[in-house]
Amino acid sequence: MTTLLTISFESIARGLLGMVTLLAIAWVFSNNKKKIDWMLVLKGLSIQLIFAILVLKVGFVADGFEWISQKFTELIGFTQEGTKFLFGSFISGKIESSLVNFVVMVLPTIVFFSALTSLLYYWGILQKIVYGFAWVMKKAMNLSGAESLAAAGNIFLGQTEAPLLVKPYLNKMTGSELMCLMSGGMATIAGGVLAAYIGFLGGDDPVQQVYFAKHLLAASVMSAPAAVVAAKILVPETEEFDEKLEISKEKIGSNALEAITNGTTDGIKLAVNVAGMLLVFIALMAMGNAILFKIGDWIALNDIIAANTAFDGLSFQFLLGYAFAPIAWLMGVCSEDMVLVGQLLGEKTILNEFVAYVSLGDMKNAGKFHEEKSVVMATYILCGFANFASIGIQIGGIGSLAPERKATLAKYGFRALIGGTLASLFTAVIVGALL
Repeated sequence: MTTLLTISFESIARGLLGMVTLLAIAWVFSNNKKKIDWMLVLKGLSIQLIFAILVLKVGFVADGFEWISQKFTELIGFTQEGTKFLFGSFISGKIESSLVNFVVMVLPTIVFFSALTSLLYYWGILQKIVYGFAWVMKKAMNLSGAESLAAAGNIFLGQTEAPLLVKPYLNKMTGSELMCLMSGGMATIAGGVLAAYIGFLGGDDPVQQVYFAKHLLAASVMSAPAAVVAAKILVPETEEFDEKLEISKEKIGSNALEAITNGTTDGIKLAVNVAGMLLVFIALMAMGNAILFKIGDWIALNDIIAANTAFDGLSFQFLLGYAFAPIAWLMGVCSEDMVLVGQLLGEKTILNEFVAYVSLGDMKNAGKFHEEKSVVMATYILCGFANFASIGIQIGGIGSLAPERKATLAKYGFRALIGGTLASLFTAVIVGALL
């Protein structure tokens, strides 16, 4: 059984430094510093810390969570029965390519989990699980019923699906509640893409799949209270709110078959969207790198960079890595890996988390990291939808459910991006301090 004695003083000190830095950043961007409820902040961070200690350091809880992770990866494995029918010759053959691995192993999980989530939502099972999480968060952090449901819903649903749980409340939600909804959407991920991330990092190794499933599941749960903490610092509550905790009865489809069909259709759209985004963003990055490398040649910078860093010359990765490296170091990442983790944080924020997870998988497989701790912390850092494109997605998605609130959604869009990013960083710092 793992015990708390394995925690080092250096890890705790670095974690405290990172947490203080992140809280200071959140305080700087707050729109009402005097109204921040620091007791709520303390409660939210305590929930994260307790959960992290249980999952990482208490033997029987860690074993139980690993069992859940194993069952989750087995669930992902069911997808292969469908892919065998469509791509049997690829699976049974000896073809090795990134395209085949991505199309055959990753995209089908998105479609399958989207359909499964839709079915569980139709049966009301997902709502009951969400309600349980929401009740705990409401009691522990004194939240409104709507923001509790939204925060819990974001653990399982995407940033445009979770608002359906609170659709009846949207027009009456306070600015702080809407901020909480938006930050939660930025800080967490949906089940379908969670399965895809496991594929990026674990490949076809069952042991690695379980290992990363454990951390990704933990990240998704821990980011819910973290998003509340970030949101309540950035936009503190100053109005009266509705404490009633009542989940929307709206269903996805009129029967189970239609729910599966709707979920499958949405999953296909998401899978195609993911493939398209990766194609475009990676291609744009390659084009940008070609231009930057040429500039580096003109100003004789490439040779200097190649001689003194791990990069071949001036590139997008080089710029992002060194720009975000100080944040990575303050969070507890070792100096040898801080540029790599900084690069990943930059890619996630400016491009999206899919591109960043692909980069993380490539770095991990190439053995570039000095410490395993850096890989784990990066897994938590990237676990969320906090990027610039998500601002537009939320304004459009949530705005379609409550057109009257579009102005408020637009007003808080950039702050929600900051909130979602900080939430993932809060989680990574706490986990890093315990490793």
